[in-house]
Amino acid sequence: MTNKPVLIELSETPASPADAPPVQDVSDPVSDRPEGRAMQIAARLAARPASRLARFFWQATVALLGFVISVAAWRFVENLFAANPVLGWVGAGLLAVFVCAAALMGLRELAAFARLRRLDRVHREVTAAAQADDLARARKVVTHVSGLYAARPEMDWSRARLAERAPEQLDTATLLNLAETELMAPLDAAARLEIEAAARTVATVTALVPLALADVFTALTANLRMIRRVAEIYGGRAGSLGSLRLARTVLTHLVATGAVAVGDDLIETVTGGHLFSKLSRRFGEGVVNGALTARVGVAAIEVCRPMPFHALQKPRVTNLTGRALTGLFGKAKASQGSD
Repeated sequence: MTNKPVLIELSETPASPADAPPVQDVSDPVSDRPEGRAMQIAARLAARPASRLARFFWQATVALLGFVISVAAWRFVENLFAANPVLGWVGAGLLAVFVCAAALMGLRELAAFARLRRLDRVHREVTAAAQADDLARARKVVTHVSGLYAARPEMDWSRARLAERAPEQLDTATLLNLAETELMAPLDAAARLEIEAAARTVATVTALVPLALADVFTALTANLRMIRRVAEIYGGRAGSLGSLRLARTVLTHLVATGAVAVGDDLIETVTGGHLFSKLSRRFGEGVVNGALTARVGVAAIEVCRPMPFHALQKPRVTNLTGRALTGLFGKAKASQGSD
């Protein structure tokens, strides 16, 4: 039997290899892009509202512990008096000193909350005066804003210039713009430096420290410290509880508005186009966490600033992050050149 070739006629033209879809690069999937997970986790932890049951539990726990400690301290002093009157008086004096210190701490926290409320009140007064276009009301508001910094020597020159030029202004908008330019400009510059320092810290730790949860802890502590410093710069120095409440206010606003996610447009603007494709994922996460820290800082400025942005430009996240991470980019490019 002879084997002969079989010819099969195709009714359609076979597909060309050039028409085949491109092969996906498994080493760079879309899901592997840096997302700033440390900052997102830290923001959601700080902004998570406590349930009523949890608040009731902690309030009851603090009340019970306070009562137990008070009774134990009183009995301890009584036993000292029974054993030795001199030791009893020493213990009573130490207990009185502790109570005074606790009372002073409580008063400091109340004063911190009062300062934060004063900033909010002045901010509302400025907005109301601008909307009403009332010159007399605006002059009173400008006096309130200037009074926030009466005890700060570094603001004396700005306050003196404002006091010299304010009587010459005969328009509400011009007067408020003058006050913002003279008083807020140096404070905005100081706040920018704090934000850049925090963004640099978070980005560096995320990029260089491979320990688990180290980036989350650093992001949380650096952002809390940054928010507290921004509040101090604008005249709302907060205590421990005030700082936590202020941080929760800022981060809750960011989480609610979806601002804790960095888009590709922001990433490319900060990193200079497609630089991410040439860097390690760890460094990319550091850059994104730094950008998110800068975004938190801008929100803190908006919350703590006694005057809304009108005459001056609001800080841009891309500019803040670019200045903060300039050194890191230089190091990354140098390391690539040496490879």
